Amino acid sequence: MSAPGGPTGARGVVRLLNTSGGRLLCLAGQVDVAAVADFVARYGREPVRVDAIDAGSVTALSPSGVELLLDHLTVAELAGRRVPLRGSTPVDRALTAAGTAGRW
Repeated sequence: MSAPGGPTGARGVVRLLNTSGGRLLCLAGQVDVAAVADFVARYGREPVRVDAIDAGSVTALSPSGVELLLDHLTVAELAGRRVPLRGSTPVDRALTAAGTAGRW
């Protein structure tokens, strides 16, 4: 079995946290296919209602990570809710590349 962060371990994390401010979607580290797959295995594929997104500790964001992030933001937008997003440089770059920078 590999150590966390090893060749087969996820180097990033995506989790839902219950906080005093509501439900928080937290992304950190290198959010790659493995981190997204782990999130989907835990919580399912459908975006869940979140009150905020903290991606301030993301160091790299794969296309599947961008998709997950945009799915949650879009669902909130369609429900008429604005979800605060704390991003990082890689997140900002990914949102710019997706043509959604400044939208959230």
